[in-house]
Formats: sequence, structure tokens, C-alpha cells
Amino acid sequence: MSPNHLSEALTLIAARVEPVTEIEHVALTDAIGRALATDIRAALTLPPFDNTGVDGWAFRRGDVTAETNARLRVAGESAAGIPFAGELPAGGTTRISTGAVIPNGADTVVMQEDCERDGDAIVLRSVPKLGAHIRRAGEDIRAGDVALAAGRRLAPQDLALLLSLGERDAPVRRKLRVGIISTGTELRTLDDGKGPPLSGQIFDSNRPMLAAMLRRWPVDIETLPILRDDRGATERALLEASARFDLLLTTGGVSVGDHDHVRPSVEALGEILFWRLSIRPGRPVLLGRVGNAHVLGLPGNPVSVAVIFALLGRAVLSALAGFDAPRFVRLPVALDSAHTKPARLNEFVRARIENGRAVLYRAQGSNLLTSLAWSDGLCDLPAGRDAFAPGDVVDFLPFSGLFD
Repeated sequence: MSPNHLSEALTLIAARVEPVTEIEHVALTDAIGRALATDIRAALTLPPFDNTGVDGWAFRRGDVTAETNARLRVAGESAAGIPFAGELPAGGTTRISTGAVIPNGADTVVMQEDCERDGDAIVLRSVPKLGAHIRRAGEDIRAGDVALAAGRRLAPQDLALLLSLGERDAPVRRKLRVGIISTGTELRTLDDGKGPPLSGQIFDSNRPMLAAMLRRWPVDIETLPILRDDRGATERALLEASARFDLLLTTGGVSVGDHDHVRPSVEALGEILFWRLSIRPGRPVLLGRVGNAHVLGLPGNPVSVAVIFALLGRAVLSALAGFDAPRFVRLPVALDSAHTKPARLNEFVRARIENGRAVLYRAQGSNLLTSLAWSDGLCDLPAGRDAFAPGDVVDFLPFSGLFD
């Protein structure tokens, strides 16, 4: 059964789009943004030894009974990288620096601000509780534990963890091969040498926009020539590209007009997983497969392209790349003004946050590129309601979480 709602489409993508299978080991610095192909287990325990998180003095808590002005004899020092040798004597203390090993026999650290030196002793102005300021061996991770699970999109903080565990490289899935096609006889490019657009022509912004969005992903991108509105040419282009790419992103040609040829071409050459969802903008979105390539057919209007890529394109890319399904950052925010829509549609309206409220762009046409440049994100107005009043709280999806 074909999905009708966004959530159903996302569920279908997770079930039907399989990740690429090829795995390669790459240096950690080259693995950022790639999908971890297998679990990585810790080869080391972190921290590897009990250590202190402050500069101060290490001592045995049982040696101190008074709450203030307790005296401890200085027995030496434990510095970072140079541990105190031997056992801490009864009634003794060692100077200790942040990250240094806790001396044998010590079980508590007092911060240097809470004591003062008096010859060969220190005087505690206040006595901390047992175990204060000690970071225990293994409290971060123990050898053999899963450090990072397969499916994780590796981030810089993951590099820090893996380096701390002694890892030099990581097993990741290969990069995806993605082709981008715009369709439409009216489209021109800035570098075609033909000067300004003639009557009825426009410059294509969809391919460059999608290419820019894809640069944040582990993909090899190829921008393919604009396709004129011709059924035979569309089929030939899709068939040829399907042999070279894991994913084809097309714009235009997925509605029901006489010059919309992407949908019937995908249907003739392969299969359609879904077509048309109850969302706005971008209702005539298509997901299909031709040969080895998945085809995500986006509408032609640029706002619809951006919104559908954010809502569905990331999910398809994640499934193919082997990532966990992407999550939407959702922030509850009150609307600044009223808005109406068809109750059957889940509408995503462009807005920005001003004075803690979501201010909607002056118009919501899917051709208005100024609305994307003006906005901070999208307000998710769910199906089942046709009217929203000022002050109604809705989910706000910031662009910073949608285009990563």
C-alpha cells in the first residue's frame, strides 16, 4: 500500500532502501561524515587509572577527623605523567595535579583553594567528602565495551574518542555516487553562453542548490545535463544514469501534466515505491528504482526541492549510506500570526524566530526563493487542522538541523 503521510514514507524508506555493501578502512580524519560499518569495541579502558580532576592534595579520608584545620604531612607529589612512588603513609598527603594518578592509599582529594601550606604540612580549611575529585578508572568506558555502534555518522567528537582508544582508522561504507538531473525545456544555465533568459526561460537553481546540500554528505556528486521535456530522452537518460549511480535526484516532471515525463519513465523502466504525499510544499514527490539506482523525483519549484530534500532526501541518503535514520530537531514555538491550510495536508511553512515567536514569511508559494533566504526553518503544521491562531504552539524545525 502506497504511503500517504510523511511518517509512512519515512517508514517505507527505512524498510526498502538498503545500504551499499562495500566497506573500506580509512584514516580517522578521512572518516568524518562517513557511516561506521561495524561496531568498534574499546581496546583500552578510559580513564586507564584513578586520577584527579583538580589541582590539590591527595590524602586518606580516614586520617582526618576534624572538620576544619586538620593537618596532614607532605609526603611528596603526584604530577601528570609522573606518579607518586610507593604507598601514602598514614597522616600524609601528596601534592597532585589535574590528571595525575591517585597515590596508593589515597582516596580523596582536596582542592588547593581549600587548604594552605604550613612548612612540611598542609592545613585543611574544609574537609571534602570521601572520594571527592577522583575520576575512577573505567568510568568513561572499559576495554571490550562498544565504543561506537555501526550505523553512526562519524563526527569530530568520535575521532577524539577513537584516538583515545588507540585507533588509527575506521571501517566505513564507501561513498555514495549521486547524480542530479533537472528537467524542463524552459531551463537555462548561467554558463551556456546564451546571455539573459529569453521569454519563458529561467535559470536552473535546483541542481546547484542540491549539489551544495550534498557537499555535507559522504557522496561523489555529478551534475548531469538538463533534460528537455521529452519522454524518450528522459527514459534514455534515466536508464544510462542508473548504471552509474546509487541515487538519482531529479527535479520536475513528477506531476500529472502533459510534459511531466519522469514519473511514467521510472514506472516503465523500473518500479515506483511511492508517489504523492499529503504534504505541502512538494506533494508530487516520487521515490522509485531504475536498475541499481534509487530515484528520488522532486518537484520542480525550488522551495519544494529544498523542503523535500530536507524531509525525505536525507532519509534516502542515510539509508543508502548506512546511517541511522536522521532525526528532526523540533522546538516548540508559538505562532506570531494566524494561518489557514487544507486540513488534509501536513504543511511546512517557512518562518523565522523573532522575540521568541515564529514569524511566517509573507507568502508561502513554492516558487519563492526569497522565503528560504529569509527564514530560519520550517513550522510543521500537521494534517487534521485547517486553522492556526496567534499563540498556537507548533513544532519548529531549524534549517541547521535539516540540511546537515
